[in-house]
Amino acid sequence: MAFEFHQDKDRYFAMQRENAAEYVVPFIQQYAGIRADDHVLEVGCAEGGVLQAFLDLGCTGVGVELLPQRLELARHYLADALRDERVELMAKNVYDVVPERDFKRPFDLIVLKDVIEHIPDQEKLLRKLGSFLRPGGYIFLGFPPWQMPFGGHQQICRHRVLSKLPYYHLLPAPAYKKVLEAGGEAPHVVQELLEIKDTGLSIGQFERIARQTNFNILGKQLYLINPIYRYKFNLQPRRQMGILGNVPYLRNFVTTCAYYLIQAK
Repeated sequence: MAFEFHQDKDRYFAMQRENAAEYVVPFIQQYAGIRADDHVLEVGCAEGGVLQAFLDLGCTGVGVELLPQRLELARHYLADALRDERVELMAKNVYDVVPERDFKRPFDLIVLKDVIEHIPDQEKLLRKLGSFLRPGGYIFLGFPPWQMPFGGHQQICRHRVLSKLPYYHLLPAPAYKKVLEAGGEAPHVVQELLEIKDTGLSIGQFERIARQTNFNILGKQLYLINPIYRYKFNLQPRRQMGILGNVPYLRNFVTTCAYYLIQAK
């Protein structure tokens, strides 16, 4: 199911900007605050909608994006900020970044919104991101936990049933691949979904990785209904109920979005 806004890039940019302003920014401000002169890095910035929400607050920023074609759209949408030298954009794998060479100064905040579940070796990633921060800086992460109904991102499938079928991404990889191929999904889509299966992240896994990489969890919010579902399914966001969010096995299957703010110890 290819959502309409995936094709309408103006709408997609506006959606990401609005969602970040209404949910991501207030979550961070709850625990850390955001100053007008903060320097913000977004990893996987795509078209720049999330980053724009921070530029709107007076922050300066850097966007790193793996896909050059998406960064070209970011250059269009962030043209004013680029002209005023309030933002820089680079097409690069985050693992190839050398902070002393690529960044002018350390960051107050690093943002990964629906990105960490696509990146391999997340423990290595957090250690690397920690080297980009000023002392006392923060990392925000928002991601769909792997075991939730659409944690495999199977909604990108073209097949009408496969795009709406929950939980089948939890099948063993060979069976999952056969189902996708039987549904007529393009080879590159099958490959992308299998890669997400390899890198998918549960709530418990993330919290273990944060501890192992010497980060404190300052803030945490689990959602029963992901805020972005306002746009996808016309559903109002709903936070996870306390008792449900505290049952580790159960919460993994019903939490559609997890927000975290972490800080190096």
